[in-house]
Amino acid sequence: MVCLGNICRSPLAEAALRAEAGRLSVDIAVESAGTGGWHVGHPPDRRAQATARRHGIDISGYRGRQVEAADFRHFTHIFALDADNLSDLRRIAPPDALAEIGLLLDQVEGWQGRSVADPYYGDQSDFETTWTEVDAAARAFVRWWSVDASPN
Repeated sequence: MVCLGNICRSPLAEAALRAEAGRLSVDIAVESAGTGGWHVGHPPDRRAQATARRHGIDISGYRGRQVEAADFRHFTHIFALDADNLSDLRRIAPPDALAEIGLLLDQVEGWQGRSVADPYYGDQSDFETTWTEVDAAARAFVRWWSVDASPN
């Protein structure tokens, strides 16, 4: 799950995917990262933490990190939360990248090509909008993964 700074959208997306995978007992490794390095080592935005808490998830222990070349070999999928970060991911992907790279909301029927709303300059309701979007994508991806893509 990749956004720009790894303090708002991508930690919420990580939390949503972990929660949905756990709810359905689906084994998925998930992490979030940013294309930029400004917030490496920082916890998620306090509003993102509050939003996750309202949905029963504690993300206070998450720490920002920047996408690394190894991520493109380690993960099967890397989801950008918007078109700019998708473009950056495609630009920085190493030649031996194995991961499929795409937009997160492409997982949701009818939302293909859309970016996850960036709540950073908004208020708490904007974080709830972001949660709604990443949660829908997490549910769709886990359903797809458990039925169509699981190696089991």
